[in-house]
Amino acid sequence: MSHDPTVNAGDIARLAGVGRAAVSNWRRRHDDFPQPIGGTANQPLFSLRQVESWLRRYGKSYQVSLGDRVWQRLKAAGDLRLGELVAQAGALLTRPDTSGPGDSPGAAGSLDPELAGLVLELAGELGALSAYEFLCERYLEAHSRQLSVTREDVAGLMVRLVRADGGTVLDPACGVGTLLLSTAAPGAARPDGQAPGQTPGQTPAPAQGRTLGQELSETSAAITASRLRLRGVQASVVAGDSMRHDGFAGEKADAVVCDPPFNERAWGYEELTGDPRWEYGLPPRGEPELAWVQHCLTHVKPRGLVAILMPPAAASRKAGRRIRANLLRAGALRAVVALPGSDLWLLRRPAAGERPPSDVLILDATADLSVVEPAWQAYLEDSSEQTVRIIDLLADEVDMTPARHQRRDDVGRAFAEARDRFLAAAAVPPDLKVLEQPLDQPATTLGDLIKEGLVATSQAPPKMAAEGGDIPVLTSDDVLTGGAPSGFTTMQQGLIAIRPGDVVASYSAVRVVAEGGAMLGPHLTLYRMDSRRLDPDFLAGFLRAAGGRVTTGSSRFDVRRTRLPRLTLKEQKAYGEAFRQLAVLEDAIRETSALGQALIRLGLDGLADGHLHPQS
Repeated sequence: MSHDPTVNAGDIARLAGVGRAAVSNWRRRHDDFPQPIGGTANQPLFSLRQVESWLRRYGKSYQVSLGDRVWQRLKAAGDLRLGELVAQAGALLTRPDTSGPGDSPGAAGSLDPELAGLVLELAGELGALSAYEFLCERYLEAHSRQLSVTREDVAGLMVRLVRADGGTVLDPACGVGTLLLSTAAPGAARPDGQAPGQTPGQTPAPAQGRTLGQELSETSAAITASRLRLRGVQASVVAGDSMRHDGFAGEKADAVVCDPPFNERAWGYEELTGDPRWEYGLPPRGEPELAWVQHCLTHVKPRGLVAILMPPAAASRKAGRRIRANLLRAGALRAVVALPGSDLWLLRRPAAGERPPSDVLILDATADLSVVEPAWQAYLEDSSEQTVRIIDLLADEVDMTPARHQRRDDVGRAFAEARDRFLAAAAVPPDLKVLEQPLDQPATTLGDLIKEGLVATSQAPPKMAAEGGDIPVLTSDDVLTGGAPSGFTTMQQGLIAIRPGDVVASYSAVRVVAEGGAMLGPHLTLYRMDSRRLDPDFLAGFLRAAGGRVTTGSSRFDVRRTRLPRLTLKEQKAYGEAFRQLAVLEDAIRETSALGQALIRLGLDGLADGHLHPQS
C-alpha cells in the first residue's frame, strides 16, 4: 500500500471549507497547484501532503481531522481494495484481543501497522462504533453507484412492521447491513459509540434474539458482521449466493426482511427449476423477485412475517400472475404498499389448517410513509377500509398495483395533489426577440470546427457486457429523458468516460452533460470542445435544431454539415442560454404530459362519483 494518501477535488474542497468550483479555479489560476498523481482525467487524485503544503503556502485555512487521515490512507490502496480494507478495519475493531490504540495490530489482515494504529487511535477518540460508522459512511459515499443501500426510514419501517424485536431475524440479501442494523436493540450502544463497558475491539454482550444475514459479496458480508457486532447484536453473517447456496438451509426465523437485487436475470433459473422452495410456482426467468419472495417464506416460521421490497411492475406483470394468485389463495400475501421507487410486500407464513383471509391491504404511501403502520395495524385488527377482496383480484388480472385500487374517497385529495404537481412542473419559455428579417451572419460547420481542433468526437463500442458490471453507463434512453445513467458495464477496452460540459447525442436527442463519472453508451456520440472558445449549450442547440429539420427517407443526415454562426463566446452563451431554456421546457412538457393524463383521469373519476364538484 502507498504511504502517500491521496485526495480528490471534493476532498480538497471539504478540507479547505470551499466549494468544488473554488478548487477548479485554483487549478486553473495557479501553475504551482499540485499535479495529479493518480486517478483519471475526470477524477484526478492529488497527494494529500502536497495539497496541505500548497494550502499553507497560500494561507488557506484547512483542517485534516484524524478521521480524514484514516480515510485517505485507506483510499490510497485504490478503489478495488477499498471495500476489503474497510472490512479489515472492522475486523480489527471487533477483535477480542484489541484493547486500545497502543496495542499491536497483530493479525489485522493486510492493514499495515501504521494504518492499523491510526484506526485504533480513531476508535479511541470517537469510540469503536462511531469510528467504524464514519469509515462505512465514507465508503458508501465513494461507491454510491455500485452499492444499493435501503433508505433508513424504509428500513426502520420494514423492521417495525414485522415486529422483529426480540426474535430471530433473517435478511438473505443483507448488503452492508442497513436492514439488520434497524433490528439492533435500543440502548445497545452508548452515545460515545461503544456498547456498555466496551473498549475498542472488545466483544459486547449479545442482544436478545438472533440476527442472521447472507450476502453475495464477501466484503459486504464482513462489513455487516462488524457493524452488527459493534452494536452488541448477536449475528451470524455468511457470504454466498442465497439462491444457489443457501447459507441457512432449514433455518426458520421469526421474521424476514429483504431488499433483494431487482432485475437480476442470472439468478439461477436453469439450476433451480425443481427447487422445493417454489411452493407457489416456478418463478419465471424474468421475475427473480418472485424467487426471493418464496425464498423468504421458506425461512419464516408459521405465522411469521416477511417484509420485502419489490419493483412496482411485480404487482402486475403477466408472467407472475399465477404465483401472485397462489400467494393470495393461500393467505401468504397480506399487503402491497407503494413506496417511493418500489413496492413493499408484506407476507405471512400460513399455519397448518389456518383459514386464509378474504381480503388484502393495498395502499399508496408514496407521499407519506407515516400512513403505513396505522393502516397495517387496522388490517391486522380486521378494521381496515383500505382492503381489496381477494376474490375480485383473482377474477381479474391479479393486478395489485396500489394506484389502481386507490380508495374512492381519496380521489379528491389525489386530484388536488396532482394539480399542484402539474402546476409546479410548468416551465417558462425563453424571451426571444422577433426579427422581421433573419440575421445574415458568417457561419461555419461542425466539420470545420472538428478540423480546427475546437471539437473532438468519440463513439462508444457498439456492444457492452452488462452482466456483473458495476461501471455506470449513460444510455440512449437517459439522453432522451434527461435521467441519470441507468446502464452498467464491466471494464473493457474502448470505454469513453463522460466529463461535465460534454455534449452527448443520440439519433433522437442531444444533451449537455452536467455531471461526469459515467461511460458513454452504445449508439451515442460525444462532442468535447474547448470551452474557452465554444459554449456547450450553443453547440447542443444547433445540433438539436439541425436534427429536427431532417426529413425521413432513404438519405441520412450528415451531422458534420450542421451550420453554426461564427460568434464571440459572449454571444454564444446568450444563444446557449436560450437553447438551454428550451431544453428545460421540453423536459417540463414531457413531465406535465404524464401528470396531465393522471390529472384528467382523477378529475373524470372524481366528477363522476361525486367526490369533486365544479366551482360555483
